[in-house]
Amino acid sequence: MTDAVAVVGAGIGGLTTALSLHRQGIEVDVYESVSELQPLGVGINLLPHAMAVLEDLDLLPQLLETGVATQSLTYFNKWGQEIWAEPRGLAAGYSVPQISIHRGELQMLLLDAVRQRLGEQHLKLGCRVLNAANVTDAHGHTRVAFHYEGDGGDITTMQAAGLIAADGIHSRLRAQFYPDEGMPLWNGAILWRGLVETEAWLGGRGMFMAGHQAQKFVAYPVDQAAYRRGRALTNWIAELRFDRTDLAEREDWNRPGNFADFADQFASWRFPWLDIAGLITAAPQCYEFPMVDREPVSRWSFGHITLLGDAAHPMYPIGSNGASQAILDARCISQCLRATTDIAEAFERYQAQRLPATAAIVRANRGNGPEQVMQLAEERAPEGFADIEQVIPLRERQEIAARYKQVAGFTPGQEQQ
Repeated sequence: MTDAVAVVGAGIGGLTTALSLHRQGIEVDVYESVSELQPLGVGINLLPHAMAVLEDLDLLPQLLETGVATQSLTYFNKWGQEIWAEPRGLAAGYSVPQISIHRGELQMLLLDAVRQRLGEQHLKLGCRVLNAANVTDAHGHTRVAFHYEGDGGDITTMQAAGLIAADGIHSRLRAQFYPDEGMPLWNGAILWRGLVETEAWLGGRGMFMAGHQAQKFVAYPVDQAAYRRGRALTNWIAELRFDRTDLAEREDWNRPGNFADFADQFASWRFPWLDIAGLITAAPQCYEFPMVDREPVSRWSFGHITLLGDAAHPMYPIGSNGASQAILDARCISQCLRATTDIAEAFERYQAQRLPATAAIVRANRGNGPEQVMQLAEERAPEGFADIEQVIPLRERQEIAARYKQVAGFTPGQEQQ
């Protein structure tokens, strides 16, 4: 292939796709609506199968230098009693680690790699892609024509061999093919997220979830520099569910939250090994985000145009799969484009591999995914328990954990596939 492929969106999925295409010898241009990318957001997790992709892109050393290699995941009830614990990453037998990292730091790391490997000329900032269409020339060759708006409001027309829309849950390009889809679907839960430096807890490399479906708290450290000092830059998520699903306005990962809306609900959450109430109040700020997704669709690929990441399969932030699945998309689509010069065929192959897999995760996340053990503990023993084995037998807990890993594609040994 000699013509460039256009990637729309310089988020984690779009930048990883650009790097993956470049690795396969495919020319690529990235179009991003904002004029300057900044390290926004809070923490995310990268599961081993996503880490295997980033390792192949020679990014593992930088990731280990920046983020924390997660060693364990533990589920607790609202009283701080342990329900289920399992090793993670290398400790669980994977060939690559699981990494917890600040989302903005990851995006900047990927952005720097794009600039160094592709060249600045292939990164088009301040270019808001408005629409795209397949066009056929007099010789029967299909290309993609698209329009973008620059910072000055001027509209520019461009062409590309193919176009990959990685422009997020509010994708303008997805809306072309699904114009009646409307707002994302909200399940009634609100997430408040914050970052605060604390003393290290659970060995300094643990991740935990506590509570149940209606009230939950998640935390994990995201900064390697703090870990080396014996501290933890803790990313936390406080979640409450409400009896309504009327999403009044578009969500935004960077919308400031109000501590008064949720902090008092966690005021009594003080576990022997971590003061959750204190963790919340110590944070300088928080961000508010409703838990939303979209119904899986039947198609992502339309000729020389396809969808990727949140534009294709937005899902609840359960099981640490959002960014990880976008990274897996990037590997798959680059391999498909390398295997054939027919872009439409390559996009169909990519869709055939990734759409059913991600649709299954979207649906599994709606059923709480691996966090189902916390809800079962709440339903069966709302006042706590003396022995978890009498509440949720070990085999049942093991089956829940194993089933989700199988659905999400990160059973040990699968990460390199």
